[in-house]
Amino acid sequence: MSLALDLIIEPETLAAALGDDNLLIVDVSSANTYAQVHVPGAIHINPSELVCGLPPAPGKMPDKDKLESLFSRIGYSPEKHIVVYDDEGGGWAGRFIWTLDLINHKHYSYLNGGIHAWAKENHPLDNQPVSATPTQVTLTLDKSFNAELEEVLASLDDEQTRIWDARSHEEFIGTKLSSARGGHIPGAVNLDWLETMDRSRNLRLLPLPMLKQMLEERGIRSGDRIITHCQTHHRSGLTYLIAKALGFQVKAYDGSWSEWGNLPDTPIETN
Repeated sequence: MSLALDLIIEPETLAAALGDDNLLIVDVSSANTYAQVHVPGAIHINPSELVCGLPPAPGKMPDKDKLESLFSRIGYSPEKHIVVYDDEGGGWAGRFIWTLDLINHKHYSYLNGGIHAWAKENHPLDNQPVSATPTQVTLTLDKSFNAELEEVLASLDDEQTRIWDARSHEEFIGTKLSSARGGHIPGAVNLDWLETMDRSRNLRLLPLPMLKQMLEERGIRSGDRIITHCQTHHRSGLTYLIAKALGFQVKAYDGSWSEWGNLPDTPIETN
């Protein structure tokens, strides 16, 4: 029977569940952070395992074989409740939650504040690597959680779809270039992923009512469909998670600006 945990959980909630046979804890921090400190029992996933890594859009989802190999290695089974965290405020953890949606996994949570909140609030720590007994994994990918280029283009004429660009303001207006062309998708709204974190509370998310208000001020309201992206669908892993937590119907554009901005003819705005 799966654990009854919310989508976003606090460190004390995870601490109380440690040792439960139905729990699978996934650490998507840097390898260096994991080697120094992690939640007891957490299995490490390198962020590079969550992306295809191929230019010009390295953030696109991996192929099915790569995902099956990854989930086999971590001892995955559909019955497990997965708790995921990282060391940067939720980008990679959110990207992993999006990946869990792609494979139709039903039971998962994000550890609010990640390893920062966990360690600074004196919960148990470990620095020894954890390995799982590999499992036989056959996945069926549900791509309804992913927006391909053609769908993003079609959404530009859809008044109920909003594009949430999680990049910095400088990237959004095109003064900072990470692709051949700078700017943003026409009609997109910009809320930098860094603005959604509370640094005074160990990189937890800001309260959901506050995040909802921040989106409303930018024109994203209840009932809207959201497509979120950044440069490589890493930062927008967090905004995907936030949109889910707020009850939006949300997809991620995994090609993100690395695809859009490197094409010669996609429409672009710079103000």
